[in-house]
Amino acid sequence: MEQLLHYVWKHKIFPLQVLRTTSGQPVEVIDPGLPNTNAGPDFFNAKLKIDGTLWVGNVEVHTQASDWLRHGHDRDRAYDTVILHVVGESNCDVYRTNGELVPQVLLPCPESVRQRYDELRQTEIYPPCYSILASLPKLTVHSWLSALQVERFEQKARAISQRLERFNRHWEDVFFITLARNFGFGLNGDAFEAWAGRLPFRAVDKHRDNLLQVEAFFLGQAGLLEEELPDADDYYLKLRKEFAYLQHKFELPAPMTADQWRFLRLRPGNFPHVRLAQLAYLYHKEQSLFSRIMEAETLEAVKKILTIKASAYWEEHFNFKKASPRQEKRVGEGALNLIAINTVIPFLYAYGLHKADEVLCDRATRFLESLKAENNHVTRLWDGAGLPVFTAADSQALLQLQKEYCDKKDCLRCRFGYEYLKCK
Repeated sequence: MEQLLHYVWKHKIFPLQVLRTTSGQPVEVIDPGLPNTNAGPDFFNAKLKIDGTLWVGNVEVHTQASDWLRHGHDRDRAYDTVILHVVGESNCDVYRTNGELVPQVLLPCPESVRQRYDELRQTEIYPPCYSILASLPKLTVHSWLSALQVERFEQKARAISQRLERFNRHWEDVFFITLARNFGFGLNGDAFEAWAGRLPFRAVDKHRDNLLQVEAFFLGQAGLLEEELPDADDYYLKLRKEFAYLQHKFELPAPMTADQWRFLRLRPGNFPHVRLAQLAYLYHKEQSLFSRIMEAETLEAVKKILTIKASAYWEEHFNFKKASPRQEKRVGEGALNLIAINTVIPFLYAYGLHKADEVLCDRATRFLESLKAENNHVTRLWDGAGLPVFTAADSQALLQLQKEYCDKKDCLRCRFGYEYLKCK
């Protein structure tokens, strides 16, 4: 299997005897090179001695030597830089585009490594590497979780960058759209993002000092003012009237439909009506929300900005259909922590990269490490397997591990998988 052969080459799991090319020349591997996940040879900048001559260049790995021909590398100049072809089966010679022979090494995969890999792939116990986790050195665990945390930061920064491209590089708008998505808290996340993506922000800005009109914009574009209620109260009628006026004034696009919102198994405090009212209050209260968040030097200052409630009407309502016992609809501590983890901290990191400002990137890391770990099925799974989870930095790293490695059964790129394979 080619993936396993990549692993053997990357970690220099070589036979005890001297490696030799298929033509008999001795090969000394000084540096196997850097793995390449994009188009081109598999490893860049390898350093080798072949028959005593030092070579620096790229390495290509195949299960069978004939894969070189099947993939068209003999006609691709990008592979003329390959100084060694590493194969599991040598069934032919291979050549560069100019006809030069490419040195080739037959590299067997140790049987113990193959067996351990098969165990990882076939076990029904999850995570498959559970048996070694509790015995791993703390430094190994810490270094891998730190790498995963950075990987997750960078992945989220790329997602923010892509969203910025769609919305004219407007950081304030994109921050609010991302915040809105996370106000959906999973179940309504897609609906909130779709809603925020169609908000006419510049039109809303003209009426930002009037909370009723901001609510009319928000609830109207969400499609929650379309229903003809037989016993509608004054506030609902007033919002409908304001939205009709704003629709005409700004020639707004058609609103969403109410059936795009999910209510089943949703606690009333998470109803879209309440969350939209809270976002309206925040948009009304904070004229430069993104800038203020980026300037906040402590997590407490961030939470103070985001500790919002809904307008007075919502203290006695979860929707427009009937009144409820009086309760202030304030964003709770747990929700604030999730918003910090999923919106504020990724934006601090992404904006730090954009501005080449290490202070913002470091602040993102500091904020994440100061929050308690998230409690979800992924963190409970790893904690139960013997991997302690203390901070949100740990839980975010484990979410990255789960999504990008475990779910894809990519144990060979995982440091825990590496430790498992070398146990025997």
